[in-house]
Amino acid sequence: MLVFEWIVGVLVGAVLLAAVARRLGAPFPAFLALGGVVLAFVPQVPNLRLDPDLALALFLAPILLDAGYDTSLRDLRENWRPIAGLVVGAVGVTTVAVALVVRWFVPDMPLAACIVLGAIVAPPDAVAALSVLSHVRLPHRIVTILKGESLFNDASALMIYRLAVPAAATGAFSVRDVAPTFLVGVAGSLIAGPVLAWLYLRAMRRFGDAPSTIVLQFVSTFGVWLAAERIGLSGVLTVVSFGITVARLAPATVPAHLRVPSNAVWETAVFVLNVLAFVLVGLQVGPILEGLTGEQRGRYALIAAAVFATVVVVRLAWVMGAAGAARLWRRTIGPSGPEPAGLLASTTVAWCGMRGVVTIALALALPEGADAFPYRDLVVLTAFCVVLGTLVIQGLTLRPLLAWFSLGDDDPVGREVGRARAEAYRAARDSIAQDRSPHAEALRREFTAALREAEAHSEGRAPASLPADAPRLRAVGAARSTILALRERGEIGDDAFYRLEEELDWTELSATPRDEIGQT
Repeated sequence: MLVFEWIVGVLVGAVLLAAVARRLGAPFPAFLALGGVVLAFVPQVPNLRLDPDLALALFLAPILLDAGYDTSLRDLRENWRPIAGLVVGAVGVTTVAVALVVRWFVPDMPLAACIVLGAIVAPPDAVAALSVLSHVRLPHRIVTILKGESLFNDASALMIYRLAVPAAATGAFSVRDVAPTFLVGVAGSLIAGPVLAWLYLRAMRRFGDAPSTIVLQFVSTFGVWLAAERIGLSGVLTVVSFGITVARLAPATVPAHLRVPSNAVWETAVFVLNVLAFVLVGLQVGPILEGLTGEQRGRYALIAAAVFATVVVVRLAWVMGAAGAARLWRRTIGPSGPEPAGLLASTTVAWCGMRGVVTIALALALPEGADAFPYRDLVVLTAFCVVLGTLVIQGLTLRPLLAWFSLGDDDPVGREVGRARAEAYRAARDSIAQDRSPHAEALRREFTAALREAEAHSEGRAPASLPADAPRLRAVGAARSTILALRERGEIGDDAFYRLEEELDWTELSATPRDEIGQT
């Protein structure tokens, strides 16, 4: 019962911290990290332990699926060079640099364990960065690069992690023995993900209610991860390819009454997983600090500070160097792909290197005990300090930095939305061209008015709302007030009220949100 009470209290506190973060325009993971530090020193906090394998499945699988579902394959193809540079180059160089720094501080720490720590802190977490970017308009290309990096750098870091953890525990490692299994696992994951997505979508057609569908989504997500890990595939690549495939196929078959609640549930689930990850690490940091002497605490703090500085400096150097090399290549060899990022854009990408839940999950997944994994306490403590440092220092300074840079673009997504909306309106109007009923005539007039406005626009962009949306919202508001009054007077019961309320909710959702009415 005590554990349950603490979980409820933690979730309430997380909601309050998230509200403060939104008001300040700061990433809420930064406040969660600070909250985790506070919990580590609160007396009588329950000592929660999580199975290492469960930590990866619980925290990574849903977050990776959510990121994969939102990925644009077209944008990834157009920006594959900078994304690949961050996913492979930045992660690899950061891992090596951190391993060398830690080995210099702790000579008797096995090199494989140092590499594990490097792999844990190498992948940035775009959840924190994008929570700030949502408050500031940035060039679409920068957002695409950050999203693509957050999707695939987890896979590259986890592959290094998976290879180095057994080597650190056993002291033996052979590339010749591991390489074939590694390559088969990568290829098999990229095949298994789409196949499982196809099977999942066929199974989901048998369920028409939102609760069953949402439960099936979570079961399939964890099931895909567990099945991939059980047969020797990469859970990360399998889940990512599964999510991307579902995103491409599901919109044509999943109805709106299932998609709307599903999106809300997934957003909430990802938020809760972030909260629990930081709290669990905070609860582990407390006992670790209590078990260290004053001298050990100072030494571990110095190592954590050195690792933090390393990950920040290496990312800055890599991003700026890669952008400079791309510009030099363009001048000497000729144009190849999109224009390389400028100085301000490169600095923004480099500074969006906050670590987060992926680093936390990998640290939690380490085998417990000195015999199972050497220097585990140092690795977990350093990982948490790096997450805390990057979230607080980089996360809280990111928005002022972006405001100072004043980056922007010509809103390519908005242009595409406006033109596609016009095409959709035209198709909707033409689909009822032969219907002579009064209702169809009213719809034709509405779509025709919107299309006239699109034709008058310099880029053919349709307005963000149909002409009847504003009156529709006013009418729904009046109807809602009426049924509320009827229930208050006792003329209708709650059962009738809730059925009418649901009908009005769907009618309201069919109209453009109030803050978009009248915009183009």
